[in-house]
Amino acid sequence: MRWEYLRDRTRSGRAGERGEAMAVVVERLRLKSRGNAQVHDITAQVEHALDSSGLGEGVVTVFVPGSTAGVTTIEYEPGLVADLQRSFESLAPQNIPYAHDARWGDGNGHSHVRAALMGPSLSVPFSEGRMILGTWQQIVVVDFDNRARRREVVVQIMGEDRS
Repeated sequence: MRWEYLRDRTRSGRAGERGEAMAVVVERLRLKSRGNAQVHDITAQVEHALDSSGLGEGVVTVFVPGSTAGVTTIEYEPGLVADLQRSFESLAPQNIPYAHDARWGDGNGHSHVRAALMGPSLSVPFSEGRMILGTWQQIVVVDFDNRARRREVVVQIMGEDRS
């Protein structure tokens, strides 16, 4: 999988607790996905963005634009990935009628429902330049659409410079 990084670093005029300006760093990751509930572990890419930011304390927000993908954390291992995919098939099956499909004819009503259940973003606090994640907790993007596509993931990092 090939990742692209785009950087846009800006600083707000607001001072932090210690008097420093809060920084905002935005990275955009791009990935190719085959859809159909494909799960992508993006933890390493988010860690890289955080490390490159130079920030020590704050919050990372991961957001996937679009209405047929979502972001969450899981233990990224084949069994749990399969369990997650099977759960979404139970909650919002592909092969039932959706009003969205009747209106638009694109067959991805289930994709929109699944993405709405998962949600498009996740916030993770960080301290000393490291995300505060559990030992078996990885950040994943799930592409629910019914076709292959390119996805953009926005990683916004807000915090104070490392001291």
